[in-house]
Amino acid sequence: MDSSAPTPPIPPSPRPRHRDRHGRGMRGPIAPPQVPLALTRADAFDDLVRDAADRLERRWPQLADVEFAVQEVPWPQDGPARDGDSVPLGRLIGAAKDRPSRIVVYRRPVEIRAKTRDERALLVHEIVVEQVAELLGLSPENVDPKYGED
Repeated sequence: MDSSAPTPPIPPSPRPRHRDRHGRGMRGPIAPPQVPLALTRADAFDDLVRDAADRLERRWPQLADVEFAVQEVPWPQDGPARDGDSVPLGRLIGAAKDRPSRIVVYRRPVEIRAKTRDERALLVHEIVVEQVAELLGLSPENVDPKYGED
């Protein structure tokens, strides 16, 4: 080998970027994960159902064995709502030998009906109260005395 031959230059190693090209710093998350801003709409809806169920379980301890669930949309076999609407907002699935009773709230139809978080919270609570009333064989007013006041 000829030692007098020129060697190709070594490319500089890439430097880690500490700022974006406009000098404003790297972009990161708007809020840390523990802040409610980081909740997805589905997570926030799950929380509404959980809150409604917890409120009723304090008054009706027998609901501790009932499963509360959220489903995106009703399945065709769920059928129309009893109040004449074409899309149900919730459903009670009775207990079977291998599973407890289950109350399902359908997220997308509720979100379409209620535009604000407060409206959604109220509607979710009413749906859960109605399904619990059906399960217990009571009127919704007996299940929750504040039902229908808002």
